[in-house]
Amino acid sequence: MALWISIRAQRDGRRSANAAEASVEEARLSRMASERSATVAEETLADQRQEVATRRAEEEEASRPRPDFRIERSGRQAFRLRNTGTGPATGITVSDRGRPYMMDNIVNLTLQAGDAKPFTMLGAAGHPIPSTLWLTWDGQSEEVPVAVPGL
Repeated sequence: MALWISIRAQRDGRRSANAAEASVEEARLSRMASERSATVAEETLADQRQEVATRRAEEEEASRPRPDFRIERSGRQAFRLRNTGTGPATGITVSDRGRPYMMDNIVNLTLQAGDAKPFTMLGAAGHPIPSTLWLTWDGQSEEVPVAVPGL
């Protein structure tokens, strides 16, 4: 009888040990899954923060006051360069592209939104006035075309 109780206790002990090992393995797998889940959550949060920062920067850039230009004709050879944008522009320069024509030199001009600078322009050497003037200003180093209105 003692032998039978001993064998039974040994079997129960083995089952208990196996159950404990299985429990440890399940806990390990659960911990690994939790770590993966936490890593994914951190990455998702970082991505969301980056998206918010990018969107905020784009919105700020879109709402920033910007200059925009139009040339108005006020006579046969008289014109006005007008800032039709929402913000001021400094360092406005009309490039020499498209010469020969003669015009008042516009270099390093400052125009507030809505302001205009009168100037004179006429064709030269048998060429008419150009149909486009090319401008640069502080913050815009690449030349921007501005149409010249016809008669």
